[in-house]
Amino acid sequence: MKLEGSSAMTLPDWLTPVEELAKSVQAEQLAPRFPHPPSDARPAAVLICFADGENGPELLLTRRATTLRSHPGQISFPGGASDDTDDDAVTTALREAEEEVGLDPADVFVFGALPTLWLPPSNFAVTSVLGYWSSPRTLEPVDVGEVGSILHHPIHLLIDPANRFSVEHPTGWRGPAFEVGSEVPLWGFTAGVISRLFEELGWEKPWDESVTRPLPEIL
Repeated sequence: MKLEGSSAMTLPDWLTPVEELAKSVQAEQLAPRFPHPPSDARPAAVLICFADGENGPELLLTRRATTLRSHPGQISFPGGASDDTDDDAVTTALREAEEEVGLDPADVFVFGALPTLWLPPSNFAVTSVLGYWSSPRTLEPVDVGEVGSILHHPIHLLIDPANRFSVEHPTGWRGPAFEVGSEVPLWGFTAGVISRLFEELGWEKPWDESVTRPLPEIL
């Protein structure tokens, strides 16, 4: 996998543990139920974009447009399905981020990737590409039909136990979620990756998994 971005960029010390973890973490640690995609899964990639924001280290997240038929209002990383012209997952993740939120690929220092994980509902094989954005700025949705808004969300708020809880889907699926100030909480695949990544990094603070909230009817 080719790493891209400005050669002048350097990784801040607080991201060194993330870079090191990416070299050894196993799929089973990030998705114990469905770690390995089947052979017919469609390749896709998301960009886990870190930055030093006004309120400390932050993650770039998007809120899907509420007019979408599939998962309206859901919080996710920029990303999507791979095109035939994409060289690899890095190309996919950077292309999707540029198309969705206007993030210039040249401004992102890609420093690794997490193991490819299976997303059963859509049968995607998703590779999470790790990037550092050294000069963050306020972004606006480019594809307003897909992206409703953009969140430059401080990591310390994601770690705060007061913003952690569980959600239960009508199908019976139950998993971690984060309060991010939107109608739909951060849940599902994105929340699972963030939650287990923080746990493996030792960033997680104890939180009460028994506190469960229903998902909003918008879903």
